[in-house]
Amino acid sequence: MKIRIFYDGVRYRLRNSQKNLKFMEKVIRKEKRIPGDLSFVITSDDKLVLINREFLDHDYFTDVIAFNNNERNIINGEIYISIEAVKRNAINYKVSLKQELQRVMIHGTLHLCGYNDKTKKQKSEMRIVEDKWLEEVRK
Repeated sequence: MKIRIFYDGVRYRLRNSQKNLKFMEKVIRKEKRIPGDLSFVITSDDKLVLINREFLDHDYFTDVIAFNNNERNIINGEIYISIEAVKRNAINYKVSLKQELQRVMIHGTLHLCGYNDKTKKQKSEMRIVEDKWLEEVRK
């Protein structure tokens, strides 16, 4: 089991990254899953939109894309995050960059744990769980 963070062509570095990665492990365990191999890749808008086009056939910018390689209850995958989109979101939502990055890391992890956000109801349910975990990470 290994949860890691990589930086792809960006200058940004997450402070206390090991603490954040340990927290993602906690999220996975509390969601009744087993942590496996999980990689967070912090990248740019341009790279994330290319991934979105190539693998999801979506031609738009986004803040996070999660690729699920789970084996039963073992969480394996890659979560790509645009640090530029996270910075914009932090300004728009009037939260710190750290808090918004934690939200998208939690969001991607929850996708791998089985949560969806395709419908309004699913988005609302996922937001409640995200908010719960954001409160927990601040403690």
